[in-house]
Amino acid sequence: MGLTRKDTTDGARAEAIAAGYLEARGLVIVARNYRVRGGEIDLIARSGKVTVFVEVRLRRHPAFGSAADSITVAKRKRLIRTARHWLATHGVAQCRFDCVLLERLDATAVEWIPDAFTAD
Repeated sequence: MGLTRKDTTDGARAEAIAAGYLEARGLVIVARNYRVRGGEIDLIARSGKVTVFVEVRLRRHPAFGSAADSITVAKRKRLIRTARHWLATHGVAQCRFDCVLLERLDATAVEWIPDAFTAD
């Protein structure tokens, strides 16, 4: 099976690295690129009974700020709105928002921030 154009983008590669990293730490990936009008969540995982919404950010050039800096208030609001849609349609109660940050496409250069922000 060949790779699609989307699979070969840096963003898709960063998400694949993040998914592998999280799976190696016991999380189970249940969805990728979950989209609703007005938002997208890169990865949705399970950690025990907790649904984990994961934002993956790749920033190679520090001149544009760090990967963490790119998760703005507006971005968090879109993630929360999208997560609420997932929760409403899947009947899940307990959740958290994690971030996986990469400064380069390298599985050894992953920074995982569990519970990075809340919906409050």
